[in-house]
Amino acid sequence: MKKSTLGLIASLCLMTLALPVQAAWNADWATQQKITIDTANVKEAVNQAPVLVRLHSGNFDFTGANVDGSDIRFIAADDKTELKFSLEKYDAVNELGVAWVVLPQLSSANKDLAISLYTGNEGAKTASDAQVLNDPALVARFAFSENALLKDSGPSQLTASGNATQQKAGLIAESAVLNNSPLTITLPAAPQLANGATWSVWLKTASLPQTAEVFKSGNVSLKLNGNTMALQAGTASAAGGELKPGQWQHIALVFQGGQAILYINGLSVGQAAASDAQAAATLTVGAALNAEIDELQLASTARSAAWLGLVAQSQGADAKLVVVTPAGEGEAEEGGEANYMGILIDSLTVDAKVVIGILAVMFVISVWVMFSKARLVTITDKDNALFLKRFQQASTQDLLNLDKTGAYKNSNLFGLYKAGLREIKKREHDGKVSLGGASIDAIKAAVDADLVRETQRMNSMMVLLTIAISGGPFLGLLGTVVGVMITFAAIAAAGDVNVNAIAPGIAAALLATVAGLGVAIPALFGYNYLASRVKNITIAMQIFVDEFITRTAELYGKE
Repeated sequence: MKKSTLGLIASLCLMTLALPVQAAWNADWATQQKITIDTANVKEAVNQAPVLVRLHSGNFDFTGANVDGSDIRFIAADDKTELKFSLEKYDAVNELGVAWVVLPQLSSANKDLAISLYTGNEGAKTASDAQVLNDPALVARFAFSENALLKDSGPSQLTASGNATQQKAGLIAESAVLNNSPLTITLPAAPQLANGATWSVWLKTASLPQTAEVFKSGNVSLKLNGNTMALQAGTASAAGGELKPGQWQHIALVFQGGQAILYINGLSVGQAAASDAQAAATLTVGAALNAEIDELQLASTARSAAWLGLVAQSQGADAKLVVVTPAGEGEAEEGGEANYMGILIDSLTVDAKVVIGILAVMFVISVWVMFSKARLVTITDKDNALFLKRFQQASTQDLLNLDKTGAYKNSNLFGLYKAGLREIKKREHDGKVSLGGASIDAIKAAVDADLVRETQRMNSMMVLLTIAISGGPFLGLLGTVVGVMITFAAIAAAGDVNVNAIAPGIAAALLATVAGLGVAIPALFGYNYLASRVKNITIAMQIFVDEFITRTAELYGKE
């Protein structure tokens, strides 16, 4: 029974897991995932569009990929063309990954745009290219990455000066924390604003209102006055756009056609004439500003509104432009039914797997106990009924010879009878039995001792059911609490707070509680049923002992 139960559980688990899909692009890659790009809000076509793909335990199986992410590949919709990408962060231990993928073109005309993510090739070498974001217009890019906090990863290879601390849980990967200490960047040459330029940064203020400068170069500055942005370009000025405290917002200043245009989250909120303004070779970022900044980019061309809108839609904390479908889920949906259990199992953290493994062992043990005990009480009741009928019909002459007229292998009443018979035989002299009060008491004590031992045998291993009843839910709750903690910690580290990142981890953590209840509830019903059956057998044994001793005293007691 134990083996068959284990086999059934294993079969059910295998049925719920999504099987790897053999890659159509390359058979050496075992797993394919669908990545959907929502182009509905892309107003204009963007060529060579960089989009951000966030990987976490809710949408990606890190155990199925190489520990360094070297087997990750992004393939275009034709399932043939490899897309250029850069892994900015890949942490298999904490199950977090961030990748930049460059799409040849992104437009609203392609409503069903989807690409594929392939993994599962142990021998693959990395194809990540750190320079994929370095388009011809890019002057400098500061990602504030680990071990390169103030280093430019763009083509100019600049170094910012100033004091900043690193925040590992930034918006994209790591970010820089400015505590009223500005960063100074010396550009290769002072760009002419008439030729176009773009300064952009992700900004998260620690508190508002503040009075500070976001950008300043020459006679061009972008200030924060209270909650409102203010643009000053020479003698021209403009105010517009409010910031929200504690939220990541994209700030961009675009110089084009004699105008300096301010964008917040991809939307134009103000502009000022800048035909005579000329930026100096030095750019100051964050003077007197108390905030986090991430993904600071300087470009020598005016980025389009479509480009800036794409940045806001794909990189923000609640970005929904890119949706990564967990492996196996897409295939289930095509068949008409989503494999929700497969998603939950794929999202389980290590601690939850350990807890569920322990609960599975407890479940198998409790099922085995319930089955063996149910069988025991059934055959015991059957043989007890047969022996009791024979005992009650026995004549005076046959009372001490019932062991010779039948064998009741599973009857504990017959066992008590033989215990009493054994004590009576000890007191038999010359084929005659004559029992005094003390002898009868001694016989009853011996039979009662066997009754206690038989009761203990009937109740043996029942404690395992009580452990499953009381311990199962607590173990499940422990797995859920720890799983929720890990999920929120991972979300904080990734800076990704959308529901697609949170929901799978929370749902998978709750699976541990479900498993705990799945162990406890059957054990509870089984225990109550078996306890009542064992109690009835115990009462029957007590009644039999009294009846047997009474008949023995009546027949063989001394006057």
